[in-house]
Amino acid sequence: MTPVELSRTVLHAVRRAVDAGELSVAVPTRAVVAPPGPGGCGDYATGIALQLARPAGQSPLKVAEVLRPHLLGVDGITDVVLTGPGFLNISLDRAASGVGLVGEILCRGDRYGYVNGPDGAGGRVVQLHCPHDLRAVVVGEVAARMLRSQGALVRVTAEGVEPAWTSVLGVTVDAVGRAPAEPTVNVRPAPVPVPASAALLALGRDAGRWALLHPAAHDRPRVGDQHLVQRESNPLFRVRYAHARARAASRNAADLGFTAAPGPVGERDLLAALADHPRVLAAAADHRAPDRLARHLVGVADLALPFLPTVLPRGGEKPSAAHRARLALAEAVGAVLAGGLALLGIDAPDHL
Repeated sequence: MTPVELSRTVLHAVRRAVDAGELSVAVPTRAVVAPPGPGGCGDYATGIALQLARPAGQSPLKVAEVLRPHLLGVDGITDVVLTGPGFLNISLDRAASGVGLVGEILCRGDRYGYVNGPDGAGGRVVQLHCPHDLRAVVVGEVAARMLRSQGALVRVTAEGVEPAWTSVLGVTVDAVGRAPAEPTVNVRPAPVPVPASAALLALGRDAGRWALLHPAAHDRPRVGDQHLVQRESNPLFRVRYAHARARAASRNAADLGFTAAPGPVGERDLLAALADHPRVLAAAADHRAPDRLARHLVGVADLALPFLPTVLPRGGEKPSAAHRARLALAEAVGAVLAGGLALLGIDAPDHL
């Protein structure tokens, strides 16, 4: 069971409780599931009971107790534990959930984590406005991409954009000028001094964007050729190298005559990172924080790099179901890294 499927399962549990007369609430359109926080357990936790307690006229713990049996009867869920004021901590059948997760990523491709249909923002309009600053404009543009991936309608304006920002970094906005009269969200990360802007532009599109987007908004970007070096000390290199290795695995597997097929794999931490991608993307969009997405991609790459050399048969081995399952996981890694880099406006080369 994937996080998206689990979210739907939680909503179905609420609906069943309402239909049974156990709860008197309007069924929400979204149920947030995330890795358990401090004091939690299992694979995922949801605070849906805290959300429903007030309209239900009951305590969060009572609501959670009502929902628990409706979740325990679902295939793929092995246990549900209540913690804190009413959090539902859900344990999954790991083998089945890992297979389903990889299958979903391969189906969605580089759009895994995007929100479509009724679960999206449903017409929500966000107006972003940036000062005449290189970093603010790049962050604003990427924030707009992430918000659109979550179903929002976004318009980006800036008080000024230099021609070099567009020609070198590919920056575009919808309009240049003063902030619109309607309510706006101001995008104001720590600014880049003019001399540093010139140095960042000298890095080129990919490294220049990474230098601006990887640090948190309150941190000043590091300017220098460390973003260009092709070694493991460079986080951008690790992300792009992991992507290239994943793509190479698919090409080499084709030469050996086998293709990917999701199946049980033991890479628990890597699967957890991939499963967390939709939540990270949604949080990065909500907080207009591309750095969250950038750091997540580094985390995925760091977990994938030791795994990728194990994908293909070695020596005289013949391709087996285990190799096909590992290849499927490698292709899922490639899809997540490619999709994340695309949202940051950075190229994901197949060869590096």
